[in-house]
Amino acid sequence: MIKRDDLILMKAVAICFKPFLKPEEALIYCNLGRTQFAKNCEEYGVYKSNTGYYKKEDIDKMLSGELVTTSSIKLKVA
Repeated sequence: MIKRDDLILMKAVAICFKPFLKPEEALIYCNLGRTQFAKNCEEYGVYKSNTGYYKKEDIDKMLSGELVTTSSIKLKVA
């Protein structure tokens, strides 16, 4: 469980400065539960990068109701 003080600090950092968000930070940024966040990501085409981070720009598009285009998704093929 995340402590309240840690939650406040993570939210401030996620909203203000970071271009890429960890999954926990993305949940806080969107103010959604894990299930709702996963459902919205699938619906709007938001995926984690190969390093496990979400692109904040893609999350902003999802929150505004725009579909994320495939050109903004850069996946490395092994």
